[in-house]
Amino acid sequence: MGKGCITATKYFLFLFNLIFFICGVLIMSFGLWVLLDNQSFITVLQESSTTLKVASYILITVGSLSMVMGFLGCIGAIYEIRCLLGLYFTCLLLILIAQVTAGVLIYFQRDRLQQEMSTIVKGMLVNYTGQNRTTEHSWDYVQRTMKCCGWVSPGNWLENVWIKNSSVSLYPCSCRNETLPGTDMNETGLCEHLSADRPVYQTGCMHSVEAWLLENCGVILGICVGVAVLELLGMILSMCLCKSVVQEDYTKVPKY
Repeated sequence: MGKGCITATKYFLFLFNLIFFICGVLIMSFGLWVLLDNQSFITVLQESSTTLKVASYILITVGSLSMVMGFLGCIGAIYEIRCLLGLYFTCLLLILIAQVTAGVLIYFQRDRLQQEMSTIVKGMLVNYTGQNRTTEHSWDYVQRTMKCCGWVSPGNWLENVWIKNSSVSLYPCSCRNETLPGTDMNETGLCEHLSADRPVYQTGCMHSVEAWLLENCGVILGICVGVAVLELLGMILSMCLCKSVVQEDYTKVPKY
């Protein structure tokens, strides 16, 4: 009976580590997406937001460690190696502490991140030329897809250096409201308008962008909570298996 329980624990731990490895891949992939994405609002923040860059590196590191731990846990469970199981338990504990610490820091820094995001976007709108293919074109994409204009309102664009100093009436092409009459239908850059009213969307992008960020943060938060639960389960199973291993048999370990 005892031997059957040990065998069941061993294979449960192996299955757990396989899931843990997959979760590590997901977390690392999310971190890489935040760091390398060039077609969403994330790109606008990448060049200036230190908080976002640090968070992405943390996610990549935690995801990579989770993958390594999942691999070590599988080897330790199948071949019943106590030193690997002990190392696995210690690393899981450290990762769990790091995740909780990062979560607390992000929670208490959320107002600062929101303020930083507002400052970055407003600064980008003031200096917008339509020539920067990273941040500016990404912001154009945001305005087109979310059907909004400016940050708080379209009035933010009136502070733009080119619009303010131009001898003709200009507006951002990506703000173009297709339901209103007009001629220009460009996706990026600044367009000229002849009518008294600019043919643009009348709502700012702030609320839409914040809702988008909260939605994506909810996804990654759910993944992190799931990983934390798996980590606790893995710690319990690894300790149970480690205590049950009386003598290690290294002859079972494959040699390469």
